Amino acid sequence: MFSLIQQMLQPDFYPHRVTEPVRLIQTHISFVLLTGDYTYKIKKPVNFGFLDYSTLEKRQHFCTQELLMNRRRAPEIYLEVLPIFQKGDRFYLGSSAASPTATEIPVEWTLKMREFPQDSLFTSLLERGELTAQLMEELGREVAQFHSTANSNEYIRSFGEVSQIRSAIDNNYQISVKYIGGLQTQAQYNATKQYTDSFFAENPELFASRIAHNKICECHGDLHLRNIALWQDKILLFDCIEFNEPFRFVDVMYDVAFAVMDLEFRGHKDLGNAFLNAYIEQTGDWEGLQLLPLYLSRQAYVRAKVNSLMLDESEIPDAQKQEISQTAASYYKLAWEYTKPRQGKLTLMSGLSGSGKSTAARYLARKTNAIHIRSDAVRKHLGGIPLNERGPADLYSAEMTAKTYNRLLELGILLAKKGWEVILDAKFDRQNMRANAIELARTQQLPLQIIYCTAPIAVLQERLEHRQGDIADATAELLSSQQAAFEHFTETEQIYVKIVDTDRDLELELKSIYAD
Repeated sequence: MFSLIQQMLQPDFYPHRVTEPVRLIQTHISFVLLTGDYTYKIKKPVNFGFLDYSTLEKRQHFCTQELLMNRRRAPEIYLEVLPIFQKGDRFYLGSSAASPTATEIPVEWTLKMREFPQDSLFTSLLERGELTAQLMEELGREVAQFHSTANSNEYIRSFGEVSQIRSAIDNNYQISVKYIGGLQTQAQYNATKQYTDSFFAENPELFASRIAHNKICECHGDLHLRNIALWQDKILLFDCIEFNEPFRFVDVMYDVAFAVMDLEFRGHKDLGNAFLNAYIEQTGDWEGLQLLPLYLSRQAYVRAKVNSLMLDESEIPDAQKQEISQTAASYYKLAWEYTKPRQGKLTLMSGLSGSGKSTAARYLARKTNAIHIRSDAVRKHLGGIPLNERGPADLYSAEMTAKTYNRLLELGILLAKKGWEVILDAKFDRQNMRANAIELARTQQLPLQIIYCTAPIAVLQERLEHRQGDIADATAELLSSQQAAFEHFTETEQIYVKIVDTDRDLELELKSIYAD
């Protein structure tokens, strides 16, 4: 294969114009050649157990699979699978339209893709400081849309069984054993594996629930930043897993965890938080967060394993292997850190519509990596109303309001008990609503605070009159009735309350809160 790659690095190999020099990107499983207008991917003849490209027939099959599956979210990129022939010591590209003759037998296969600028990758955007929280929120909604249309039949859902998930995770541990004492310590390995063993043993009903609620789909399987691009004003998800069904037929939280982990590994928890909260708000899958620590650890571990395997490749220079070793060790450490227990916390936002509750909550969530749950989203999910549509009058009945607050508290307590910091974003304008939350937090021994947002009434009115593109339906006409109905904090509640004037510098107002 070395001679083929050497020829593919030459411009005259291609039947089209080439931007010189042809660039080669190498992973542990592929050679990727960038020619200017087009990219060609050659799969390495390797067999790692979880991935088998060892025969020509398998490489052809998986090239075709990769083409079909990636056209789901990036049809602009994935073009065709082409045969490569050999005549003497020369290789040449064939056509996907022509059938090979008896004397023309392919010696290799390549996936042809439209080349897009490498600076459009999310990794590049991050390096340039252009990967904004707003863009990560858009990604969250894009991934939610992808999952909502992903195939999920009885066969696929069977991959959500504990035995299937455990097999894939245990395979990572088996492969990485030989790197203990070098890239990770024995103590890290033992603790990380013990966490997953315990998680599977203690949560069989949680995995069964995910199957029952169709949360096992044909997902992406490798959704880290290098596999996401912003090209021609569109977010593209590409290079999904085609070679292993257990890595692709997974819980939707498995996909989400990859992107979150990658951002946290790169030191941007705030962007991971923006993505995560946008995704779960769109899907309403807050219960899925119970599984997220498991998958965060798994995704960090698999990146450690992938980097470890690259160290065994003779063609990679020693200087590059030193950098790969450091990266692998960092991933192993992160996988272990995700298994550590965390203290959950409950925060109630309170205030009139337009008082800046959601803005303050969003800011706090990104500073503290908290789960931000908005009553507007909960209400619409309960009512079966799309988030971007205005709800009918009965969505705001007393009965639906009670259901909404009950659901908010149910989710808040559930997730806080699992170690999440949770921000419940609602008016919490009634004493009985706040009393319920305080009592539940007390009985579950969870820290609680109430953040009361306020601003001059004229400011609230102006904000509501100019509000656009938000899921909240409240209008300025409701302010008078809300003011009249708001029940002031009791003496018992006052010990939990922190007042934030959102008409002032929000960061300065909130600094003491997220610094606690």
